[in-house]
Amino acid sequence: MASLTASSVSFSSVSCSFKPNQVSNLRKASVSFGGKGFPSHRFPALRFRVACAAKPETVNKVVQIVKKQLALPDDRDVNGESKFATLGADSLDTVEIVMGLEEEFGICVEEESAQSITTVQEAADMIEKLLEKN
Repeated sequence: MASLTASSVSFSSVSCSFKPNQVSNLRKASVSFGGKGFPSHRFPALRFRVACAAKPETVNKVVQIVKKQLALPDDRDVNGESKFATLGADSLDTVEIVMGLEEEFGICVEEESAQSITTVQEAADMIEKLLEKN
């Protein structure tokens, strides 16, 4: 039986709360292994990164803005995984959604970032990153 030893583990910008036996809103995780336990010629560098999704309040605000911009009924199921295109948004609708988000959250979204947003969760995550920078 082989034994693996981690020489370093690093976490950055982690702001999740964990309950026993439960991980909430976990999106990605990474850890780096190296040193004597992992000869570089036999094992490539491995990474384990932890990143958390946006707060539920942020996702809920984004959901409300998306529903308003797309004139969706209140009973329409929209959540973090909802894709704008699936909800009926075209490129102009997406621009209007981003403008609504900018106004609501007091942020400025770069054009590149705006074009890469395809889901409610991606929008909420981007908002929190921008708010964190300010």
